[in-house]
Amino acid sequence: MEGELHRVRQGRQKRFVSSSLKPTARPARVAVTLALAHRIRNEIVSGEIQNQADAARKLGLTRARLSQILELTNLAPEIQEEILFLEVINGREPLRERALRGVVRIAAWCKQRSKDPLQGA
Repeated sequence: MEGELHRVRQGRQKRFVSSSLKPTARPARVAVTLALAHRIRNEIVSGEIQNQADAARKLGLTRARLSQILELTNLAPEIQEEILFLEVINGREPLRERALRGVVRIAAWCKQRSKDPLQGA
């Protein structure tokens, strides 16, 4: 295994971690949030969860936060697909959910595409 060791302190504890030269990738937080939004929406539609207030209680979220999450499902399908394939590389998020809030408010998908924050990424 190639890489370097770095000393990390957390309070009084010290430990060594290796940083490999290979970049680590994982799904972006916004992609995970969008997947969660679809799951919640499907459970509400199927009747597993009564309504948004019930979902918010079960997840420990405010109703306002749950509404923000569920609004992601109103994005154009092409934008959603792009988001679902986003990855974090070496701890850097490619897109924040907050950047999508203005796009979500636009009802027409063709206008959403013109405001798509991913086009610059």
